[in-house]
Amino acid sequence: QVQLVESGGGLVQAGGSLRLSCAASIRTFSSGAMGWFRQPPGREREFVTAISRSSGSTNYADSVKGRFTISRDNAKNTVYLQMNSLKPEDTAVYYCAANPSNYIGASPNWYNYWGQGTQVTVSS
Repeated sequence: QVQLVESGGGLVQAGGSLRLSCAASIRTFSSGAMGWFRQPPGREREFVTAISRSSGSTNYADSVKGRFTISRDNAKNTVYLQMNSLKPEDTAVYYCAANPSNYIGASPNWYNYWGQGTQVTVSS
């Protein structure tokens, strides 16, 4: 069974930075795309970013472009989300997701596996 485990969430002041990590339990996910979604309080889950198998392609939501950076280390089966210039509206539970089809789009329906989520809270 594939498991994705996020870490690195917490409380930060506006303008600060956090780095989230997501470790996959099996090597298979070096062959697929991985992404990050978030669910703000009282709202639906939304796409943040995704990265292809080889790290050659990335996709970002407009709301995080220029502030967030996704990267991956296939040798460690881990994907990272570096979040800079954080804003209160970035407050959400952040979820790691993976799909073996190398899809880096925004539809959550294409992602087969999900982590349990990690809370990010940005204070003003």
